[in-house]
Amino acid sequence: MAATATTNPLLEAWSAPFGLAPFAAITPEHFGPAFKAAFGSHRAEVDAIANDVAVPTFDNTIAALERGGRLLRRVSATFFNLASSHTNDALQAIERDVAPRLAAHRSAIFMNEKLFARVNEIYDNRGRLPLSAEEQRVLERYHTMFVRTGAKLAAPEKRRLAAVLERLATLGTQFSQNVLADERSYTLVLDGEADLAGLPDFVRAAARAAAEERGHAGKHVITLSRSLIEPFLQFSTRRDLREVAYRAWLSRGENGGASDNRAIITEIVALLMAAFA
Repeated sequence: MAATATTNPLLEAWSAPFGLAPFAAITPEHFGPAFKAAFGSHRAEVDAIANDVAVPTFDNTIAALERGGRLLRRVSATFFNLASSHTNDALQAIERDVAPRLAAHRSAIFMNEKLFARVNEIYDNRGRLPLSAEEQRVLERYHTMFVRTGAKLAAPEKRRLAAVLERLATLGTQFSQNVLADERSYTLVLDGEADLAGLPDFVRAAARAAAEERGHAGKHVITLSRSLIEPFLQFSTRRDLREVAYRAWLSRGENGGASDNRAIITEIVALLMAAFA
C-alpha cells in the first residue's frame, strides 16, 4: 500500500532527540510519496517568491529562498544518508530515479527568469542597501549560483544546459553505484595465520564476520569496504597481500562487465567539454 501523508514518517513531525529521523520506521516505499510532496512544496514556495509583486528585498527574496525547501532538504538528507551508509537494491533504484529529478528541480529554480530578475535587482543595488557583511556574502553566493547554473543564458541554451545537468546526475549516480557493486563483490580470502600476520584482533574479528557472511566459515575475508580495507592496508605485514588488496581498490569500476565505468567517464568528459566549451 502506498504511503500517505498520515502514514509516512518522512512527512510527519519528528520527536527524536536533535530532530533525528525515525530510521527504524522508514522503508524504501516511503520515499516516492515523500519526494513527490517535497518537490511540490518547494516549487510552490519558489513560485510564490518569484511572483511576489512587492519590491525585491533581501528578506522577501534571498532569505525566503533560504527558508524554503525545508521538507525537500529533510527528505533528501534522510534518503542519501541511507543510500550511502545502508543501501539496498530498492534504495539504489530510487536513487537512479531521484538524481536527475533533483537536477531538473534545481535547474528550474536557478533558470527561473522572474526569480533571477529579483535576485539580480537586489545584487545590482547591494551597495545602497543596509546589508550586513553576512547578508552581502549570502547575496553574492546566490547571484553566483544563478549565473553559473544558466540564469543569463537564452532559452535554447538553458534547455540544453538543463538536459546536460540531468544526464550528468544520472551518470554520476550510475558511476557511484558501479563502484559500490565492485566493492560488494570483491573478496580477498585470508587462509591461515600467515595471511593474518600483523592484523590486530578487531580487524581479525571483522574479517571473520565478513567471511561468515560470504560463506567462508572458519576463514577471514577482506572486502573493499573502508572499514576492512583501510585497517588491513595499515596493519598487515604481508606486502604481497596488501598489494593485491590495494590494486583491487584502485580498479573499482574498471573490471569489465555491467559495473565498468570507463564508458561513463568518457560520456561525462564529453558532456562537460561540450557544455562549457
